[in-house]
Amino acid sequence: MTLLLIQCPDEPGLIYKITGVLYAHALNIVRNDEFVERDGDVFFMRTELAGAVNTATLHTALTAVLPAAASIRLTDNRPKDIVLLVTKEYHCLSELLVRHAFGELNANIRAVIGNHEVLRELTEKFGLPFHYLPHEGRSREAHEAEVLDTLAGYAPDLVVLAKYMRILSPEFVAPYANRLINIHHSFLPAFVGASPYAQAFARGVKIIGATAHFVNEQLDQGPIIAQSVIPIDHTQSAREMAQAGRDVEKIVLARALKLVLDEQVFVHRNKTVIFD
Repeated sequence: MTLLLIQCPDEPGLIYKITGVLYAHALNIVRNDEFVERDGDVFFMRTELAGAVNTATLHTALTAVLPAAASIRLTDNRPKDIVLLVTKEYHCLSELLVRHAFGELNANIRAVIGNHEVLRELTEKFGLPFHYLPHEGRSREAHEAEVLDTLAGYAPDLVVLAKYMRILSPEFVAPYANRLINIHHSFLPAFVGASPYAQAFARGVKIIGATAHFVNEQLDQGPIIAQSVIPIDHTQSAREMAQAGRDVEKIVLARALKLVLDEQVFVHRNKTVIFD
């Protein structure tokens, strides 16, 4: 299967023009999704194609009929290489490792990088390399340079912050624009800093949740990929709330990663368009 991904200024007749090119190349549309963002009139289209595709020829033909500013991408949606960054919390890492081991992710986890050694044993049980890169006693610049150098050795398509509890500089984020995925509890910015679940318990919150997003220079303000919440009540302790929060976080992160791996996510400005 070949995926056709188009993002361009909207104008009349786009679907007619695109499908005409596909028909002329004897390609069958297995599934098609499209959307127009009215704020700015931007057209998005994700099409699953069956048939023999000459990507260079098809790209040229589509370029000829689409607006000059069009982004056209053709991909066979191969498994993508990813690297996970972790600190001490195991729940998101373990969820992704198990899914990867059983072929549920369209990805190859190449390695895990941690600023603590707590999760080395878990990682190595799955036959994956673990790189321990401590940050204590080092400047943020020096530590980030070492992490970036290690990442470069794997040339990952995506980097996943699986509860990596470090604030990243814009210089770290820039090489991985729209390729760096983070998970955090949805209490931000109401409950910032240490022990967010204890703060939430003290305030008597009624729902808890998680948000997965791309990281940008504003850190937790990047385009949102997936979110979920669950209800809680006064009978649950802060510890029970934290466990429920971990359950939500790992599921939301796995879902967000799957959407990105399967090329279902378009980034437009600071938001996403998702064909689910």
